Amino acid sequence: MPFSNIFFSRPLFKRKIPPYPIYWKGDPQLRIYLPLFWMKLLKPKVNIPNDRVHFEIHPQMTKIDVKNYLEKIYNVSVIDVQVKVDLGILIRFIDMSTNIQYGLDQDRKYAFVTLGNGETFTFPDILKASPLNKVEDEVKIGREISKSEKIKYWDRLSIPKWFR
Repeated sequence: MPFSNIFFSRPLFKRKIPPYPIYWKGDPQLRIYLPLFWMKLLKPKVNIPNDRVHFEIHPQMTKIDVKNYLEKIYNVSVIDVQVKVDLGILIRFIDMSTNIQYGLDQDRKYAFVTLGNGETFTFPDILKASPLNKVEDEVKIGREISKSEKIKYWDRLSIPKWFR
């Protein structure tokens, strides 16, 4: 099995970014249209000011990469970037020979970005006006009806409904 197939079979967040080619005088300028990095927007657990945004980022990204990514691709002005690495947690799993093995989950890297020039970001409330709320209400009504039937026919629960 060639190495390239192994490389591309890994998920994107576990892949290493290939190194930039060496620049020699006279070579054409290296152009990268979309980087291989990724950033995932996170909703903070506590309320934060509207000019702060949290991201989970690619493990190889630096502060400068995060700032350039947001400024060049999304045209968002950035004042400050703070980066934090959370160590992976210990995982216990059983291998093919039923031996208990231990391993570490992959480290996670987070970026805390402060936006500039009066730019703000509020995390959208997706579930506020969702059609799923109607479905959830119908499910609740159905559960209440079945609960009331169980109370009404408590002495005949073992008999099928069409005989009650």
